[in-house]
Amino acid sequence: MKLLIVEDSIDLSRSIDTYLRREGYISEIAMDFREALDKLLGFTYDVVLLDIMIPKGDGLRLLEELKVINKQTGVIIISAKDALDDKVKGLELGADDYLTKPFHLSELHARIKAVYRRKHLDGDDKLYLNEITIHTERMEVSVSGENVVLTKKEFELLLYFATNRNHVLSKQSIAEHLWGDHVDHLDNIDFVYQHIKNLRKKLIKAGAEDYIETVYGVGYRFAITLNTSSSN
Repeated sequence: MKLLIVEDSIDLSRSIDTYLRREGYISEIAMDFREALDKLLGFTYDVVLLDIMIPKGDGLRLLEELKVINKQTGVIIISAKDALDDKVKGLELGADDYLTKPFHLSELHARIKAVYRRKHLDGDDKLYLNEITIHTERMEVSVSGENVVLTKKEFELLLYFATNRNHVLSKQSIAEHLWGDHVDHLDNIDFVYQHIKNLRKKLIKAGAEDYIETVYGVGYRFAITLNTSSSN
């Protein structure tokens, strides 16, 4: 999962960032409105943690911009302001949750997972793709009931494909989602191909159909038609 922390408090943003990275997420920080908007225009995030009071602009205005850019991005407002009108306005503008400072990082983590499940997994912690089952909480994958051992990046890659199934994903977007925006400074992103090759090989060996298609000159697509029997 890839997250953006929009928070001008250096101590709090670093604390959240350190915690989320320790939990295995890709996490980035924006300290003001302009930096946050630039990142939202250039990259895709699963969940944005948004403070209402940010320099160089208004957090609620940023929320409006975000919902135009990508409606699928989950948003949790984190703010010291506990005024009812701010909370209501944020939820009306499309925020998925509201957390008042101070808060425990474990509670924030639980809310992030809940928002992700609602936005991408229909509220479940499992994703069923015909013979493939992805258990997001345990980070486990099985094919026809048999576990498949994947590396952390292979699991994240499969989940990214699964939640964007039948859509073409460029190598750049895959690299950014799995490694963050620092990939812009790399000479090439050929390593994406190797990860996809390894993931495809493991799934096929376990008995899965080859759903990963190469769209030459563009990127990759997880092309699948779901059977009605593939979900509970």
